[in-house]
Amino acid sequence: MSAQDYEIRIRPLSNEEGGGYLATVPELPGCKSDGETPQEALENVLDAISCWIEAAREMGRTIPPPRRLVA
Repeated sequence: MSAQDYEIRIRPLSNEEGGGYLATVPELPGCKSDGETPQEALENVLDAISCWIEAAREMGRTIPPPRRLVA
């Protein structure tokens, strides 16, 4: 299981939200990141996934498996 196995959703942010793009990971509560471009948001959220998993392991929490595996 790696960061790239999780479903990632990217959406544009409105000007009121600060612009750019927001990337979220439905399987990992609270795991999200943003960026000026979709690619930057993707790169940032992949780092966030790794940090989320590492923190969950350190706290002894269950790490949800990806709903679907990406080949």
